[in-house]
Amino acid sequence: MLRVCYVLLIFFIAMETYSQSTKSDRQPVAAGRFYSANSETLKRDLDLLFENCVKTKSQGTVRALVSPHAGYIYSGKVAASAFSSVDRNTQYKNIFVIGSSHVMAFDGASLYDSGDFITPLGKLTVNREIASKLRKEKVFSFPVNAHFQEHSLEVQMPFIQYYFKNNPMIIPIIIGTTNHNSIRKISEALRPWFTKENLFLISSDFSHYPSYSTANSVDKATADAIVSGDPEKFLATLRKNSYVEDPGLSTSMCGWTSGLLLLYLAEGQENLSFLKVDYCNSGDSKYGSRDEVVGYNAITLIEKNSDKKTEGSVFSEIKFSESEKAQLIRLARENIKSHLVNRKGVSVDEKLLPELFLKPFGAFVTLKKKGELRGCIGSFAASSPLYKVVIESSASSAFEDPRFAPLTKEELASTDIEVTVLGPMKRIYAIKDIELGRHGIYIRKDFRSGTMLPQVATENGWSVEEFLGYTSRDKAGIGWDGWKNAELYIYEGLILEENKK
Repeated sequence: MLRVCYVLLIFFIAMETYSQSTKSDRQPVAAGRFYSANSETLKRDLDLLFENCVKTKSQGTVRALVSPHAGYIYSGKVAASAFSSVDRNTQYKNIFVIGSSHVMAFDGASLYDSGDFITPLGKLTVNREIASKLRKEKVFSFPVNAHFQEHSLEVQMPFIQYYFKNNPMIIPIIIGTTNHNSIRKISEALRPWFTKENLFLISSDFSHYPSYSTANSVDKATADAIVSGDPEKFLATLRKNSYVEDPGLSTSMCGWTSGLLLLYLAEGQENLSFLKVDYCNSGDSKYGSRDEVVGYNAITLIEKNSDKKTEGSVFSEIKFSESEKAQLIRLARENIKSHLVNRKGVSVDEKLLPELFLKPFGAFVTLKKKGELRGCIGSFAASSPLYKVVIESSASSAFEDPRFAPLTKEELASTDIEVTVLGPMKRIYAIKDIELGRHGIYIRKDFRSGTMLPQVATENGWSVEEFLGYTSRDKAGIGWDGWKNAELYIYEGLILEENKK
């Protein structure tokens, strides 16, 4: 009798937990395995994950997240870091939760539109109106049973319930195909909803079962390919990773089809940029071995606020015409050529120069070959006319950068030149004042200092913390965390790129 009562008690507790569920609702299968099945314990776990995660506030509207889907004891902190990059007061209408199938293959995508999603925290409502519209597309015509044992979407649901205050509706999508054309068709079908009012949440872990050191290098390469925004580079990186000599490495991204989908959606939209937010692998957990690990990246896709980028900018009032930009870059190129041919710099008649060229500015000249850095030297001092700074910096970049051999005559034609005109430096006391893509940073501590130009962070897809860390370690030489007790300065840079057409 006691046993019967005990069983009935468990039954009624379960009924109370999921009291609002129906037979058609998708029931949790990962609760109790990947995360706690007890609502109070789950809330406490989420409290701790968000308390200890990386808190990167994005300068713009977050359009998409890449978040891991492993057990919370392994990947939960990274997932919390991904969500924390979003202002939790953001009023998204819908969240498209997208993952790659772990349990079955099919030539398209499966929508769950038979009911809602149930977790220990309650119910997430599926937007059936959108789902019914997508169902009309052939690529979304596959049965809902792909969802029944799939954990990749479910693991994200408690994070959505915990973090967002306005309870957005969800559109759960499982991708079953590995065909690139099919994935592109899926992206085209989703494009009408790829807007500011909706968040796209890509659920994916990264490398599976390599050694700890291999995971770190492979996962970085994959993340770098994603933040490049180039689908072909991403696919090429996956192919390259497959040849890494580590017998345990079975994949460098388990949800690569979902990642490719996001890249297709963002392709060609210059107002969007990817940023890496956080990384770890299972070997960093006290519960995980370092012999065979799984990697976890948090990545965010941001749409820059167009009005914010130039607000208060020193360059909003200082305008270079297109002909002046071209002339300044041409001056740098002719000076390098003159050194190569005549062993001396170019001669300039100041009377023939535009007025802006005679004003005092700091500037850097950057040389690149096939997109790779070939030299970069400049000056912050705004005590000399701009044209003189560009002349001196172009020669130094070509022939005196200690990281590279002097530029040769044969290289010049295939070398691209970029001039960055600098605004005045401003000391800051909080990293929230750094706007990625707009500000360069200068770090000084004791007798050491270093800088990176504004474009470096966006080109590499760095977060603010990474921007500071790399500058601190690689430029100032004071260690990754050295910036935390150093003087920080920001400055704006007007980037003039060479048009060789």
